[in-house]
Order: sequence, then structure tokens, then C-alpha cells
Amino acid sequence: MQTYSLPQSNPDSVVLLQITDTHLFANGSGSLLGVATKDSFHAVLNGVDMAARHFDAIVATGDISQDHTPYSYQRFADGISRWSQPCFWLPGNHDFQPTMQSILPSEQIKPHQQVLVGEHWQMILLDSQVQGVPHGEVSATQLALLETALARYPDRYALILLHHHPLEAGSAWLDQHQLHNNHQLWNVIDKYPQVKAVLCGHIHQNLDRIYHGVRVLATPSTCIQFMPDSDDFALDDNNPGWRYLELTRDGKIITSVHRVDGDQFKPKLDAEGY
Repeated sequence: MQTYSLPQSNPDSVVLLQITDTHLFANGSGSLLGVATKDSFHAVLNGVDMAARHFDAIVATGDISQDHTPYSYQRFADGISRWSQPCFWLPGNHDFQPTMQSILPSEQIKPHQQVLVGEHWQMILLDSQVQGVPHGEVSATQLALLETALARYPDRYALILLHHHPLEAGSAWLDQHQLHNNHQLWNVIDKYPQVKAVLCGHIHQNLDRIYHGVRVLATPSTCIQFMPDSDDFALDDNNPGWRYLELTRDGKIITSVHRVDGDQFKPKLDAEGY
């Protein structure tokens, strides 16, 4: 297991910036259902700059690329290089891991599966990708990794990250693509009371729910948004967004979702799928 120690600049908390589901193309004009994903990605980065909030690290929770090309991943790396903070990533169902793993690891972008966050927390990054299908699973290897990490640091609060949502979000078409063996994930989590939250992407919408006594968070995409509570495929006209998570020394998570301003990233609302 690859472990990284992230120092904290504030003794009371560590702040994470979550960016997810960028769906970038090699072609700079590449568009997903009417939204130019490079432009919306950079609008989010500019929004983070304008917010001028300190953060200690970036977490990228999958679907970085839409077309699997090396340059789509390089676009992501180039975009976040405006900052010096480290970035930790995991794959989504749209990602092509051989290319992802050859392009993304860098001085800034870390492939670590376990991150010791300051003095009080750890992050555990899981791979929930099932190659060639949209739904997710956590393999026996990933479950063992999770259990090992939690057992090794019982005195650290834990934040678990993966791409796929580990519970029903309330949209029938989307929930068929959730984490299919989520009961196995929760069987592990239930044994470790230090787990405070599970953070994911995939559903292109804001989610903040308590499940098995653990907070489950999902975050808007930097491009298109899916309509919440819709049985059939439907797009929302909410703007691209990002999330901050403040992990406090007493185990609390203070979090907020932010979105870009304006109306330049409206999708094709009549789309029937993608």
C-alpha cells in the first residue's frame, strides 16, 4: 500500500478541495452534451482562485477523461499546476487506467492509496472501476486494503474516497450504475467507528446523507449535471461546481459546495443519454 503523509498548516484542521468528473478530451473544443468540458473545467479552477480559500490538498474522484487519450489527462495535470498543493486521484468508470497511470503521477499528482492527513485523519482511496461497464465494485483486494488501513490507524478519523456512489441516490437510471457490492464495503466500515465519511463522484450532483451512521458525500461535476431524483436520464441546468472539506481535529467535517457563475455552460436538456 502506497502511503503519503500530508502536513497541515493549521493545527485545528485540514482543508481539501474536491474536483470530480471533468470528462476532458484531447481536443480543446471537446463537448459533452453541449458543455465544452475544458472550458467548464477551467471555469471551476478560476472559481477556486477567485474564492481565495486556503486548501491543503486536491482530491480528484474519477472520470478525469472522456476519450481515454494521454493529452486529456495532461490537460488535467496542466490545469491544476497553477497550484502547488498535492493532488490525489482515483479512477472512474470512464477512465483508462493504463494511460491514466502513465500520465498523471508527477511531482504534484500522487498515486497513493493511503494518505495520513495531518495529525488526526487519514484518507483511503479505493478503485471501484469495473472495466468496460458503468457500475462499480470494490474487489477483495481493495476491501483488504481498506481494512488494513483502518486497522493500522485506529486513532485516526477516516475519510474513504471512491468514484461510485455506495448507496442509492434516488434516481433509478443512475442507481443501476452505483457500487454493486456496496454491502461488502459497509460490512468493513461498520467495524471501524473512526470512519466519518465516504466521498464520491459519479452522480454529477450534490449529495449529503447519513448512512450506517456515516456521512456520504457526492459532488457536482466540473461539466454536466444530472437531475436529482429522476427515474429516467435527465440533465440539470445547475452550473459546474466543486467542494471544500474541512477535517477538524475533533473528527468533524465542515463542507460546502460552490458553483461557477453565469449561464455559459448550459447542457442540451433534451438529451436522452450519453
